[in-house]
Amino acid sequence: MADGLGTIVVVEDDPNIADLVDMYLRRDGFRVVQASSGEAGLQAVERERPRLVVVDIGLPDRMDGLDLCRSLRSSSNVPIVILTARDGEVDRVLGLELGADDYVTKPFSPRELVARVRAILRRTGSTERAATAILEVGDVAIDVERREVRAAGTLVPLTAREFDLLTFLAEHQGLVLSRRQLLDGAWGPGWVGDDRTVDVHVRQLRKKLGSALSLSTVWGVGYRLG
Repeated sequence: MADGLGTIVVVEDDPNIADLVDMYLRRDGFRVVQASSGEAGLQAVERERPRLVVVDIGLPDRMDGLDLCRSLRSSSNVPIVILTARDGEVDRVLGLELGADDYVTKPFSPRELVARVRAILRRTGSTERAATAILEVGDVAIDVERREVRAAGTLVPLTAREFDLLTFLAEHQGLVLSRRQLLDGAWGPGWVGDDRTVDVHVRQLRKKLGSALSLSTVWGVGYRLG
Protein backbone atom coordinates (compact mmCIF):
# COMPACT_ATOMS: atom_id res chain seq x y z
CA MET A 1 0.00 0.00 0.00
CA ALA A 2 1.48 3.38 -1.03
CA ASP A 3 1.88 5.85 1.80
CA GLY A 4 5.09 7.67 0.88
CA LEU A 5 3.44 11.10 0.79
CA GLY A 6 1.99 10.81 4.27
CA THR A 7 -1.46 10.34 5.79
CA ILE A 8 -4.70 12.11 4.89
CA VAL A 9 -7.84 11.74 7.01
CA VAL A 10 -11.07 11.75 4.97
CA VAL A 11 -14.17 12.55 7.04
CA GLU A 12 -17.17 11.63 4.87
CA ASP A 13 -20.35 9.76 5.79
CA ASP A 14 -21.22 8.66 2.23
CA PRO A 15 -19.19 5.44 1.75
CA ASN A 16 -19.26 5.72 -2.05
CA ILE A 17 -17.75 9.20 -2.01
CA ALA A 18 -15.32 8.27 0.77
CA ASP A 19 -14.11 5.25 -1.19
CA LEU A 20 -13.76 7.32 -4.38
CA VAL A 21 -11.64 9.95 -2.63
CA ASP A 22 -9.70 7.19 -0.87
CA MET A 23 -8.93 5.43 -4.18
CA TYR A 24 -7.64 8.56 -5.94
CA LEU A 25 -5.52 9.72 -2.99
CA ARG A 26 -3.98 6.25 -2.56
CA ARG A 27 -3.32 6.06 -6.29
CA ASP A 28 -1.39 9.32 -5.95
CA GLY A 29 0.78 7.94 -3.14
CA PHE A 30 -1.02 8.91 0.06
CA ARG A 31 -2.05 6.77 3.00
CA VAL A 32 -5.75 7.35 3.73
CA VAL A 33 -7.72 6.94 6.96
CA GLN A 34 -11.51 7.22 6.69
CA ALA A 35 -13.96 8.44 9.31
CA SER A 36 -17.74 8.63 8.89
CA SER A 37 -18.59 11.19 11.60
CA GLY A 38 -17.18 14.36 13.09
CA GLU A 39 -16.27 12.74 16.39
CA ALA A 40 -14.59 9.81 14.64
CA GLY A 41 -12.76 12.28 12.41
CA LEU A 42 -11.48 14.24 15.40
CA GLN A 43 -10.23 11.04 17.01
CA ALA A 44 -8.54 9.98 13.76
CA VAL A 45 -6.75 13.32 13.46
CA GLU A 46 -5.55 13.13 17.06
CA ARG A 47 -4.38 9.55 16.55
CA GLU A 48 -2.86 9.77 13.06
CA ARG A 49 -1.42 13.33 13.01
CA PRO A 50 -2.16 13.59 9.26
CA ARG A 51 -0.67 16.01 6.77
CA LEU A 52 -4.16 17.14 5.70
CA VAL A 53 -7.86 16.53 6.45
CA VAL A 54 -10.71 16.34 3.91
CA VAL A 55 -14.01 17.17 5.63
CA ASP A 56 -17.61 16.92 4.46
CA ILE A 57 -19.83 19.61 6.01
CA GLY A 58 -23.01 17.53 6.18
CA LEU A 59 -21.93 14.93 8.71
CA PRO A 60 -24.36 12.96 10.91
CA ASP A 61 -24.61 13.10 14.71
CA ARG A 62 -23.84 16.09 16.88
CA MET A 63 -20.61 17.30 15.23
CA ASP A 64 -20.97 18.38 11.61
CA GLY A 65 -18.09 19.39 9.35
CA LEU A 66 -18.08 23.03 10.44
CA ASP A 67 -18.01 21.98 14.09
CA LEU A 68 -15.10 19.68 13.26
CA CYS A 69 -13.20 22.51 11.54
CA ARG A 70 -13.78 24.71 14.57
CA SER A 71 -12.56 21.99 16.92
CA LEU A 72 -9.47 21.22 14.83
CA ARG A 73 -8.50 24.87 14.59
CA SER A 74 -8.63 25.24 18.37
CA SER A 75 -5.67 22.88 18.72
CA SER A 76 -4.06 22.29 15.30
CA ASN A 77 -2.87 24.01 12.13
CA VAL A 78 -3.37 20.90 9.97
CA PRO A 79 -4.55 21.94 6.47
CA ILE A 80 -8.28 21.35 5.88
CA VAL A 81 -10.15 20.90 2.59
CA ILE A 82 -13.93 21.11 2.84
CA LEU A 83 -15.83 18.78 0.50
CA THR A 84 -19.55 19.49 0.41
CA ALA A 85 -22.76 19.73 -1.59
CA ARG A 86 -23.40 23.16 -0.06
CA ASP A 87 -22.22 25.65 -2.67
CA GLY A 88 -23.75 28.84 -1.25
CA GLU A 89 -21.49 31.81 -0.56
CA VAL A 90 -22.47 31.90 3.13
CA ASP A 91 -21.36 28.29 3.66
CA ARG A 92 -18.15 28.84 1.71
CA VAL A 93 -17.21 31.99 3.61
CA LEU A 94 -18.11 30.41 6.94
CA GLY A 95 -15.93 27.39 6.19
CA LEU A 96 -12.98 29.59 5.29
CA GLU A 97 -13.47 31.77 8.34
CA LEU A 98 -13.40 28.66 10.52
CA GLY A 99 -9.98 27.85 9.13
CA ALA A 100 -10.49 25.69 6.04
CA ASP A 101 -7.74 26.05 3.43
CA ASP A 102 -9.87 25.17 0.41
CA TYR A 103 -13.49 24.46 -0.52
CA VAL A 104 -14.57 21.87 -3.12
CA THR A 105 -18.25 21.42 -4.00
CA LYS A 106 -20.05 18.25 -5.06
CA PRO A 107 -20.26 16.94 -7.72
CA PHE A 108 -16.50 17.20 -8.02
CA SER A 109 -13.60 15.85 -10.04
CA PRO A 110 -11.49 13.46 -7.93
CA ARG A 111 -8.44 14.48 -9.97
CA GLU A 112 -9.08 18.16 -9.18
CA LEU A 113 -9.44 17.33 -5.48
CA VAL A 114 -6.10 15.49 -5.49
CA ALA A 115 -4.49 18.39 -7.36
CA ARG A 116 -5.74 20.85 -4.74
CA VAL A 117 -4.51 18.61 -1.93
CA ARG A 118 -1.07 18.41 -3.50
CA ALA A 119 -0.98 22.19 -4.08
CA ILE A 120 -1.75 22.89 -0.42
CA LEU A 121 0.89 20.40 0.72
CA ARG A 122 3.48 21.91 -1.61
CA ARG A 123 2.87 25.31 -0.07
CA THR A 124 2.91 24.08 3.50
CA GLY A 125 6.08 22.09 2.89
CA SER A 126 7.77 24.52 0.52
CA THR A 127 11.56 24.68 0.57
CA GLU A 128 11.85 27.40 -2.01
CA ARG A 129 12.35 30.19 0.51
CA ALA A 130 15.51 30.46 2.56
CA ALA A 131 15.35 27.97 5.42
CA THR A 132 16.49 30.45 8.05
CA ALA A 133 14.42 33.39 6.83
CA ILE A 134 12.66 35.51 9.42
CA LEU A 135 10.43 38.11 7.82
CA GLU A 136 9.61 41.08 10.03
CA VAL A 137 6.94 43.69 9.40
CA GLY A 138 6.43 46.01 12.33
CA ASP A 139 5.62 43.87 15.39
CA VAL A 140 4.96 40.76 13.29
CA ALA A 141 7.74 38.18 12.82
CA ILE A 142 7.33 35.30 10.34
CA ASP A 143 9.55 32.24 10.76
CA VAL A 144 9.43 30.70 7.27
CA GLU A 145 11.13 27.43 8.21
CA ARG A 146 8.98 26.69 11.26
CA ARG A 147 5.90 28.27 9.70
CA GLU A 148 5.32 30.24 12.88
CA VAL A 149 4.08 33.79 13.30
CA ARG A 150 4.57 35.98 16.36
CA ALA A 151 2.86 39.27 17.08
CA ALA A 152 4.74 41.38 19.62
CA GLY A 153 6.52 38.18 20.70
CA THR A 154 3.36 36.11 21.15
CA LEU A 155 2.85 33.01 19.00
CA VAL A 156 -0.29 33.31 16.84
CA PRO A 157 -1.71 30.12 15.24
CA LEU A 158 -2.55 30.59 11.55
CA THR A 159 -4.00 28.23 8.97
CA ALA A 160 -1.79 27.15 6.07
CA ARG A 161 -3.55 29.58 3.71
CA GLU A 162 -3.33 32.46 6.15
CA PHE A 163 0.38 31.82 6.66
CA ASP A 164 1.09 31.69 2.92
CA LEU A 165 -0.88 34.88 2.29
CA LEU A 166 0.86 36.75 5.10
CA THR A 167 4.28 35.53 3.94
CA PHE A 168 3.63 36.61 0.35
CA LEU A 169 2.50 40.04 1.55
CA ALA A 170 5.60 40.32 3.75
CA GLU A 171 7.89 39.38 0.85
CA HIS A 172 6.36 42.29 -1.06
CA GLN A 173 5.83 44.71 1.83
CA GLY A 174 5.17 48.27 0.83
CA LEU A 175 3.71 47.23 -2.53
CA VAL A 176 0.02 47.33 -3.42
CA LEU A 177 -1.02 43.85 -4.56
CA SER A 178 -4.27 43.02 -6.32
CA ARG A 179 -6.44 40.10 -5.25
CA ARG A 180 -5.36 38.18 -8.35
CA GLN A 181 -1.67 38.75 -7.54
CA LEU A 182 -2.28 37.52 -4.01
CA LEU A 183 -4.14 34.44 -5.26
CA ASP A 184 -1.34 33.63 -7.71
CA GLY A 185 1.33 34.18 -5.07
CA ALA A 186 -0.24 32.45 -2.07
CA TRP A 187 -2.66 29.95 -3.65
CA GLY A 188 -0.70 29.30 -6.84
CA PRO A 189 -1.32 30.39 -10.45
CA GLY A 190 -3.42 27.30 -11.19
CA TRP A 191 -5.94 27.97 -8.43
CA VAL A 192 -9.50 28.57 -9.62
CA GLY A 193 -11.98 30.31 -7.34
CA ASP A 194 -13.59 33.51 -6.18
CA ASP A 195 -11.24 36.50 -5.68
CA ARG A 196 -13.21 37.33 -2.54
CA THR A 197 -11.49 34.37 -0.88
CA VAL A 198 -8.62 36.82 -0.35
CA ASP A 199 -10.93 39.19 1.57
CA VAL A 200 -11.96 36.38 3.93
CA HIS A 201 -8.35 35.50 4.74
CA VAL A 202 -7.34 39.15 5.13
CA ARG A 203 -10.17 39.57 7.61
CA GLN A 204 -8.92 36.55 9.56
CA LEU A 205 -5.35 37.86 9.60
CA ARG A 206 -6.53 41.21 10.94
CA LYS A 207 -8.64 39.48 13.57
CA LYS A 208 -5.81 37.21 14.75
CA LEU A 209 -2.91 39.69 14.60
CA GLY A 210 -4.79 42.81 15.64
CA SER A 211 -2.92 46.11 15.86
CA ALA A 212 0.43 44.37 15.29
CA LEU A 213 -0.50 43.93 11.62
CA SER A 214 -0.19 47.01 9.42
CA LEU A 215 -2.31 45.75 6.51
CA SER A 216 -4.06 48.44 4.49
CA THR A 217 -6.91 48.16 2.01
CA VAL A 218 -6.32 50.14 -1.17
CA TRP A 219 -9.84 50.54 -2.46
CA GLY A 220 -10.38 49.38 -6.02
CA VAL A 221 -6.93 47.79 -6.17
CA GLY A 222 -6.06 45.37 -3.36
CA TYR A 223 -3.95 45.30 -0.18
CA ARG A 224 -0.61 46.59 1.09
CA LEU A 225 1.41 45.34 4.06
CA GLY A 226 3.65 47.80 5.85
